[in-house]
Amino acid sequence: MKYSIVIQWSDVDQVYIAHLPEWGKYAKTHGETYETALENAKQVLEDLLYAYEKMGKPIPQPQVLQSL
Repeated sequence: MKYSIVIQWSDVDQVYIAHLPEWGKYAKTHGETYETALENAKQVLEDLLYAYEKMGKPIPQPQVLQSL
């Protein structure tokens, strides 16, 4: 899967917030550690892919970095 996962620290929540930008503003999760936030984001991504497939909805196109 070539989807983006953006992980940032939240001073307000005191956790790492993981956002899946291709899936919209509500596709977020969190974790007390960076690694936990990443694992939770991977699980959310799997769940989204499964749900979209079951509903017959087209999945978003991954954003691809063209060059550095």
